[in-house]
Amino acid sequence: MLVLHGGADRPGRPPTSPTQLSVLRMVPVARRVARAGRGRLRVHRLLNSSRGWDPDRTPVEDVEWALWRLAQDGPRLPTCLVGHSLGGRAALLAGGGEDVVSVVALNPWVYADDATRTDLAGRRVLVVHGTDDRIADPRRARRVVDGLRARHTDATFVDVEGGRHAMLRHGSVFERHAADFAARTLLGRPRG
Repeated sequence: MLVLHGGADRPGRPPTSPTQLSVLRMVPVARRVARAGRGRLRVHRLLNSSRGWDPDRTPVEDVEWALWRLAQDGPRLPTCLVGHSLGGRAALLAGGGEDVVSVVALNPWVYADDATRTDLAGRRVLVVHGTDDRIADPRRARRVVDGLRARHTDATFVDVEGGRHAMLRHGSVFERHAADFAARTLLGRPRG
């Protein structure tokens, strides 16, 4: 399991800090997934090399590096990517990786045509989006899910009524969906 944080661009492309709020917001998600795995899942949180997304460096490269690194550290294992905001987009775009079996995108900041940017056939995808998100448009995320379905990907969209971008309101709902989906896709059973 690889957990991916979001985070907007900053002038000068500073490195990502482990204490920035977008990084810390994924700690409870990672913990919830670890509990759902009952000791059977390795959960790793990725710290991106820099903030934001630009043509020269994207979080997708960080995810690809992390997947490569995990494959070097032991036996190749099925992997689930869970990301928030730009981390959700990175999860979707890196989800075609060889060991990736599932992707969870929480309030992903996406473009409507992101469904055509990678082949997720054979993977399971869950997008969980707050209806009151004013940063990442839920309509674009829904179009991505529709596009994935049209390309024969098992993709599901879940609305979180009243949920906002930071996932603080109704945070346990986002965390539960991510944990249950990860446990189900990696271990073949729901969290119990």
